[in-house]
Amino acid sequence: MPPVEAASVDPQEFRSALALWASGVTVVTADAPDGPQGMTAASFSSLSLDPPLVLVCIDHRAHSHAGLVSAPGFVVHVLAQGQEDLSHRFARAGDEKFMPGDWTRGPFGAPVLPLGVARLACAHHAALDGGDHTILVGRVTEVSVGDRPPLLYWDRGYRSLADA
Repeated sequence: MPPVEAASVDPQEFRSALALWASGVTVVTADAPDGPQGMTAASFSSLSLDPPLVLVCIDHRAHSHAGLVSAPGFVVHVLAQGQEDLSHRFARAGDEKFMPGDWTRGPFGAPVLPLGVARLACAHHAALDGGDHTILVGRVTEVSVGDRPPLLYWDRGYRSLADA
C-alpha cells in the first residue's frame, strides 16, 4: 500500500510529545574501516522472535552512520543505572568515545563496553529507509544479561525505576 497523503504535525510538537515516552538507553557499537564507531541510540526495539531480530534507528547526520550501517555486525548495549557517562560520551559527535581499557573487541570486531542491563551482538540483517534515519536491523547472535536496574530516559532527563 502506498503512503497516505496527509499533513504532518509540527516537528517541535512531535518532538515534545515523544519526550514523554519513557525508554531505555542504548549504545550501539561496530567496527568500521576507519576504526570503532558508536552512538547513543534512542530508537531501539525488538522486532521478531523467530528469527531473533532487533532494530535501531540511525540518524543520517550521525557521525557514526556510515560505519554502523555498513558493518557486518554490531553490538547493542542496554545501559544500567550508573552508566549515564557512557550515554553522554556516545551521544557526542566525533571519534573520542572509546577510552583505553574500557572496551574489548567482540563479535564482528565490534567494541564491547562494560555490561549494564543487557548486551546483544547482532549480525547485519537489513538497512531500510526510514525518513531521515536508517532502520538498521540485526539478527541477534549472542546475548549477555546483567543484574542491574535499567537507565531510563523520560522528559529530557535520566530516570530510574521506582521501587514497588
